[in-house]
Amino acid sequence: MRAISGLWRWRHNPLRRTTDLVEAWVALAALSLILVVAPWAGSVVGGLAQDALQKSVREQRASRHLVTATVLRELDGSPLDTDPEASSGRSARTRVVADWTAPDGSVHRAQVMASLDTPRPGDRFTIWTDRKGHPVARPLDSATASTHAVLAGFGAALIAAGLVEGGRRLLLWRMVRRRYARWDHAWDKAGPDWGRTGTGS
Repeated sequence: MRAISGLWRWRHNPLRRTTDLVEAWVALAALSLILVVAPWAGSVVGGLAQDALQKSVREQRASRHLVTATVLRELDGSPLDTDPEASSGRSARTRVVADWTAPDGSVHRAQVMASLDTPRPGDRFTIWTDRKGHPVARPLDSATASTHAVLAGFGAALIAAGLVEGGRRLLLWRMVRRRYARWDHAWDKAGPDWGRTGTGS
């Protein structure tokens, strides 16, 4: 709106300079670009991110399996930890030695993090593994992937708007510097005669 009011103000003003009109047109062009380019960039980047993340979700669901492990013993002095992939981020995790059977039928025994407050030998819990039974992180879920895609699109829109505004400010800065250079040149020409009787007559 500021760009439009600037154009209207300078439309028939006798004090209007060419640079004033150019500045108003540049502001209007920048506003138009922000309103068009920023949403377009956000939509494109968000769509690409959504496709890539949902593909990753499908691949992880196909390659990761939830298996049941049995606690053999708790590791002494192991601190409680949190699962960074958990939706709440607050599920208590304890390091234990456990064994489990992989989807391919092989038996495994290793140190893993159990979602048990006080694990005892024989307690059962679930862990994510690949087909060969190696522990892996839980697969990404669709809702989280969509959230990341939306954030990526929003970030791209902000970056596009920032680039357009940065270009406008850079162009305006150069125009102002050129205007000041012209003023300095005109002042240098008028300076030696300034204040003398009959100057300019």
